[in-house]
Amino acid sequence: MPKKPSSGEILGVPYNFERPSLSRMVSSYWEPGEGMLVKKPFGIGYTLNLANWRSWVVIAVAGGLLWQERGSSSEAGEEEDEAVEVIVED
Repeated sequence: MPKKPSSGEILGVPYNFERPSLSRMVSSYWEPGEGMLVKKPFGIGYTLNLANWRSWVVIAVAGGLLWQERGSSSEAGEEEDEAVEVIVED
């Protein structure tokens, strides 16, 4: 029975199911000279290359949006505690 490949591409999307090592994990998240997205060290798809400044912009924007969302949800929670008067006319 032929051995199934543990890494490759399907429809242009990379996959890798080889057992990850620490050196492979570090080298795949930090690849100077490469683009913003690099192949994941384990799993399916791409991940951010932390050696690229654009990745840090994406992380900062995502963090800012998360901070803003959590701040607005706590303010909305305070408004929900107020009493509401409903008037029904016959």
